[in-house]
Amino acid sequence: MNAQDHPSTQSDSSDELERAAETLERPLASVIGDYQEVGTDSKPTRGVFLLPNMITTGALFAGFYAVVAGMQQDFYAGSVAIFVAMVLDGLDGRIARLTNTTSAFGAEYDSMSDMVSFGVAPALLVFNWSLVTAGKAGWVAAFIYTACAALRLARFNTQLASSDGRLFTGLASPAAAALAAGSVWLGQHYGLAADEPLSMLLHGAMLVLLGFLMISNFPYQSFKKINLFARVPFVRVLLFLLVLGLVALNPPVALWTLFFAYALSGPVQHLRRKVVVDPSTVNDAEPHPDEKQTEQTLQ
Repeated sequence: MNAQDHPSTQSDSSDELERAAETLERPLASVIGDYQEVGTDSKPTRGVFLLPNMITTGALFAGFYAVVAGMQQDFYAGSVAIFVAMVLDGLDGRIARLTNTTSAFGAEYDSMSDMVSFGVAPALLVFNWSLVTAGKAGWVAAFIYTACAALRLARFNTQLASSDGRLFTGLASPAAAALAAGSVWLGQHYGLAADEPLSMLLHGAMLVLLGFLMISNFPYQSFKKINLFARVPFVRVLLFLLVLGLVALNPPVALWTLFFAYALSGPVQHLRRKVVVDPSTVNDAEPHPDEKQTEQTLQ
């Protein structure tokens, strides 16, 4: 006879685990206290959701590890850790929405995690890789990137309720971090000399440019409206397999190329909207005053 034949056995076991956890937590909870959040029904709720915040903690850990790895000159591990943080950052919000476990605490915690993983970690990784000997210009470039990431996150949080979910305003900090970390990964993979003047100039300019793209008004696709549970054409699956194969062949080159194309899409979209005039959206132009006078004379 197994546990499935006795549902009460599983219930008793889970109750015992819950009581044991409460016994262990009680001394610490008396010092720290518990978190309370006012829900949509104006009733305070105690505690936080475990699953999405565990994933956010994993992303925060990966970002912090990237900083430590960069300080220890392990640039390959630091670069990969930032990409791991990106994957976890993309999962926590989706899982929270799918499981109906979204909360104000989770949103703020995710923002703080993003600041470490995609603001501080990439800047310090690039600084330790190529800008240590660049003097003040090196750490100033790293600071500009970090400050712009903070401004980008602050703007995103304050405009979240009124923004279009299909588009980001400015380059998202995870994409900027992917380009910065991908550059270090490329250099490490191909054994490029990071302390040469040209390399320092390129990496410093890259950090400043990525910072500008994050705080710009360039539109970027958010991909948040993609329905992962809908039916799609069969060829789309083949395209996904093709991209996956390219990434598997040479991860640093493929990932850097993908995110470079994404970063470039914002300025291209901006130019297409602002500079290239769409004839279908242009109203009939008013005739020139001389043309009006000519028409009145003919009449």
